[in-house]
Amino acid sequence: MLIELKAIEKGFPGVKSLDAVDFSVAAGEVHALVGENGAGKSTLMKVLSGNYIPDAGTIFYDGAARVWRSPADAIAAGIHVIHQELMLFPERTVAENIFLTNPPRNRLGLIDRRAMNRQAKAILDRLGHHLDPRAKIRSLSVADQQMVEIAKALSSDVRLLVLDEPTAVISGREAEMLFERIEKLRADGVGIVYISHRLEEVFRLSDRITVLKDGGLVRTVVTRDIDRDRLIAMMVGRDLADIYPPARAVIPAGPPVLRVRNLSAAPRVKDVSFDLFPGEILGIGGLVGAGRSELAHAIFGSGPSAAGTVDLSGQPYRRRSPAASITAGIGFVTEDRKGEGVLMLMDCARNMSAPVLSRFARGGVIDRFAEEAAAVDEIARFRIAIPGPRFMVRNLSGGNQQKVLLARWARACHKVLILDEPTRGVDIGAKVEIYRFMRELADSGIAILMISSELNELVGMSDRIVVMREGHVTGTLNRNQISEEAVMALATVDIPAGAHAA
Repeated sequence: MLIELKAIEKGFPGVKSLDAVDFSVAAGEVHALVGENGAGKSTLMKVLSGNYIPDAGTIFYDGAARVWRSPADAIAAGIHVIHQELMLFPERTVAENIFLTNPPRNRLGLIDRRAMNRQAKAILDRLGHHLDPRAKIRSLSVADQQMVEIAKALSSDVRLLVLDEPTAVISGREAEMLFERIEKLRADGVGIVYISHRLEEVFRLSDRITVLKDGGLVRTVVTRDIDRDRLIAMMVGRDLADIYPPARAVIPAGPPVLRVRNLSAAPRVKDVSFDLFPGEILGIGGLVGAGRSELAHAIFGSGPSAAGTVDLSGQPYRRRSPAASITAGIGFVTEDRKGEGVLMLMDCARNMSAPVLSRFARGGVIDRFAEEAAAVDEIARFRIAIPGPRFMVRNLSGGNQQKVLLARWARACHKVLILDEPTRGVDIGAKVEIYRFMRELADSGIAILMISSELNELVGMSDRIVVMREGHVTGTLNRNQISEEAVMALATVDIPAGAHAA
């Protein structure tokens, strides 16, 4: 084995994060690490990479017992971690980021930029990813930035690479490119720890899977010896015969609550039309770049000005803006939870009340007791794991942060709820709860517009699906027509030059 962690224990005041956990990775192996949020995955990786010194247990590296006193010790041994939130300097070039800590120098000790660009290009070519080493990081796509992170690890002698939720912000062709690079690294003998909530990726890439729960080791299995249902049961500690709640047999009769006709918003949304009915979950499918998120922003009024018409409850909705949408009963959970969703510097009560703060105002002063009482109700309703309503949202797991957002918008909206990637970066247990909340909200009469890059989620939760490609609607699938194959067929259909959506 390249690395073995034996009987690792790590505790903090009031909680034991790791309890006698064993974990190992061989050279040229992809070992997936899975479990719900709070299972101990991050703590274990911080022990592996030298961020934490374990309270008990031993790390064996190349067969010898080792002690990492700092991340620098682990990096010197060839261990590199690529975090979900990329750690790059946007105003620096690709080459400068790759060689940030170890730039090539000339005989005078000065940085040799020509050599740095040349070596950066060689590393990127090794990955099969051709980028200009002189390009600024801010000009790159997220997928390209991810490749720069991997190239940064390869600039030294990387032997063990940890990838933490690497597809959280990419999908489609970009994800395929990442998977190809992982296969290249595995073939080169690099050991890889792959952490992901996307089980289809775990089964596709990994040789072995280790499941953690509540800081303890559940089991390590050979991937080919287990199926998805058994793996989920191991992760959540209960049998999940059906992850998705039952869909409505029929869409409620009556006029649409949202009627979109010929909506266009440069540069991604082109002549889009559809209806959304009360109590319906309408999925929006398509590959990355199809214009799905831009469509949501155009409807909510948070994107560029749009042509076409939007009717809300049978009335023209012309002057769209976030404030007007909230007043009209429309909520929007964006895909960028940290950048555009939760208010990291505020507590959970204030996060929940943010869109409807006027409801808690008394003579121009916020009634914090009323705000807190309302938050207590939402915490119970959405089963948010939290000490109290004044707990800071930045200290919550991704799944609980997402529940805070759902609680916020469920309180604010009474007609339409737009959900863009509602379960991105959350564990399977939180996903199941979020799906149940979505169905309950729909059953109460709220119309839900759901954008998702996860095909199984789109198929499992949608009453109908509108599929987009290159800004156009390529088709609509009714409940009896929905399948992953049908969605992909419409998502990849050719768009004739000059065509308009059907």
